[in-house]
Amino acid sequence: MKRNLLAAVAALSMLAGGVAEAKTLKWGAGREIASLDPYSFGETFTLSVLNHVYEGLVRYTGDLKIEPALAESWETVSPTVWRFHLRKGVKFHNGNAFTADDVVASLERVTHPTSPLKGNLPAYKSATKVDDFTVDIEVNGPYPLLLNDLTNIYILDKEWMVANDALLPTDSGKGVENYATRNTNGTGPFKIESRRADAQTVFVVNKDWWDKPVHNIDRIEFTPITSSATRVAAMLSGEIDFTNLAPLQDLPRLTASPDVKVLQSNELRTVYMVFNMKDKLVESDVTDKNPFKDKRVRQALYQAIDADAVQKRVMRGLSRTTGSLVAPAIPGYVPELDKRPPFDLDGAKKLLAEAGYPNGFSFLMNCNNDSLVNEEELCQAVASMWSRAGLKPNLSIAPRAQQTPKRVKGEFDVITFGWATEPMIDTYSLLVQVLHSKSGSAGVFNWAGWGDPRIDELTDKGGVELDPKKRIPMMTEALKIAKDEIMFIPMHQQPMAWAIRSGSVDVMVQSPDNKPRLWLAKVK
Repeated sequence: MKRNLLAAVAALSMLAGGVAEAKTLKWGAGREIASLDPYSFGETFTLSVLNHVYEGLVRYTGDLKIEPALAESWETVSPTVWRFHLRKGVKFHNGNAFTADDVVASLERVTHPTSPLKGNLPAYKSATKVDDFTVDIEVNGPYPLLLNDLTNIYILDKEWMVANDALLPTDSGKGVENYATRNTNGTGPFKIESRRADAQTVFVVNKDWWDKPVHNIDRIEFTPITSSATRVAAMLSGEIDFTNLAPLQDLPRLTASPDVKVLQSNELRTVYMVFNMKDKLVESDVTDKNPFKDKRVRQALYQAIDADAVQKRVMRGLSRTTGSLVAPAIPGYVPELDKRPPFDLDGAKKLLAEAGYPNGFSFLMNCNNDSLVNEEELCQAVASMWSRAGLKPNLSIAPRAQQTPKRVKGEFDVITFGWATEPMIDTYSLLVQVLHSKSGSAGVFNWAGWGDPRIDELTDKGGVELDPKKRIPMMTEALKIAKDEIMFIPMHQQPMAWAIRSGSVDVMVQSPDNKPRLWLAKVK
């Protein structure tokens, strides 16, 4: 009995030792993901988290170069057909083999008319299985950005989708759900072990991952912590090891801690103020027309914003103020379009009077409090500046989960809006998905009737032009039209601040697309 007891104690000790040696990364995120279905909403953050579970045919490296993933190689067999040779021996998390059937089913699902992510494949026409490990993807014309698009199109298991009645896409913005909303089955470096929405999602390492791991992580505990103060306290106390959203106002405090390292830069995402351009405003004392259709009104709102004050006070001096609709690193950007009109409050009042609104007018301003960096403070500051010009913004601030359905339906007059041009990393992303008039897969994020036929024409032509020397000037010209017409008011490229526990995290790759790639990270 004594020998048995000692053996049991020894076994428990070994088990405890094994648990203690497990490499765990505690991720304190600034918000929750929208769904476990990667096609449920075209939001960069949700897709970046789910990229640890699901994978595409290709992927970006940490320095944003395209490399093979589930496809080992590819070539064009005609101007409109790309052939992809799939990686053999890959298994989904449930053990099912990865084949061409999964690629075809996934592409059909993500481009379905009801898919919120169909705009991420704007040139897609069809996919055909050549054999079990070869797929042809046909596009609707010569198209230079298919590989960029495919970095964000994750592959699901067809057999799993059929068995669970999940062949159709979900839509978190419209409340459309199915089995894939709360369950996963990918090929990626981590599996989801458990999930309690708005509390914690636990990822565990996929020991059968096809790739040679760089990371040494056994377990990721993803916890959404929406309160900035709580997130900072958790970082300083060691309750979390990493946050991809370190509050700007707390960076000096975090930097001063010997146990914390701050990684800071500017990301590709540009933030704008966006107008509803439908015939009438949603909530206004002007009921017979839409004042925003008058360019003088849009110009007035632009000139009434003190961008320097926003940069210094709201963004703590860490954002990059811009007059351009895309960041400098994005093909299509030119410095000439990066200039802003000077802050001119008197000029703004004069323009409003000329337009017939000497006493201003009221409108509904829809903002999130858990999406863009310091978005709530940004909205409050801009609303205050517009009020000084005589306008009467009715500020509605709420979590993204509440505001997104209203935005998708166009139930706003002004919104804050951010666009990082991902996954394309090209001006065409903004043009085709946001600025283009709604038509087929174009204009998916054109929520309130903005647009211009000249932009549509340039975008359509640029989308099939393979010569960069011809295509990129088309994109720039479309940006110039949008700028001249003041379709949006650009604010800044937002700062990107991560924080890690230096005693817990050994390696963390921070890319300019602001996507954590924890399969490239190491913990101590």
